[in-house]
Amino acid sequence: MAKRLQGKVALITGGARGIGAAAARLFSQHGAKVVIADIRSDLGQSVSRQIQLESGHPVSYVQCDVADDSDMQAAVDTAVSTHGKLDIMYSNAGIIGEKINLLEKKVCILSVNPQEFRKMFDVNVYGSFLAAKHAARVMIPEKSGTILLTGSVATATYGGAPHIYAASKHAVVGLAKNLCVELGQFGIRVNCISPFGAATPMNEEWIGLDEKALEEMFSAVGNLKGVVLKPEDVAEAALNLVSDESKYLSGLNLLVDGGFCLKSAY
Repeated sequence: MAKRLQGKVALITGGARGIGAAAARLFSQHGAKVVIADIRSDLGQSVSRQIQLESGHPVSYVQCDVADDSDMQAAVDTAVSTHGKLDIMYSNAGIIGEKINLLEKKVCILSVNPQEFRKMFDVNVYGSFLAAKHAARVMIPEKSGTILLTGSVATATYGGAPHIYAASKHAVVGLAKNLCVELGQFGIRVNCISPFGAATPMNEEWIGLDEKALEEMFSAVGNLKGVVLKPEDVAEAALNLVSDESKYLSGLNLLVDGGFCLKSAY
């Protein structure tokens, strides 16, 4: 297998499970030295050890609350002190919100919890900002690097996602595009990846369905039939965006949605 990230150093937030863990595994298989930054210490350490055993490439873990400036700074500094540089920042960590009941009507704006609003923006938006800020801090002097932020299919559809979540992910895409313009002068690419629903532990907790039931639900409402979106599929798209094969792609919001955004969210 061609090592598309050979010699690269990648930091992945939210890398202990779901799409982040799939990306950590795939990046490592392609030769990257991976640092997993996640708030889940036991899981992060376990996953990093497992991936390193599988790939034979260095994989480490650092505990990190992405909404904490000092934590995010320390995560980037750890990657640089351990491996000498940082080539890839994949800001994947995010939250969806309080658990929902699919049998109930969609939550309207009158019932939005202000505390949940703040928490959502702290993690999804401020966390992405901090990841990009500290990645840029070490990438600007090198005049190279790539930053990938995580959006959502909710950035291209309307009415099918909770208001706070949709607003936070639109903000992330706006941030990515603005950063693309600013950091391009330093040779730094900034993109956003926006997946459709996949059976991840976070979605299982949010909706209250197991992996099989969740895949069936997403497949039923999805546009592209005959295939099921897996975390590994999103990781493959991320790999393409952070590799040198996409060296002139910047400012892109890549929808990994099987064409879902081209039909009604209902």
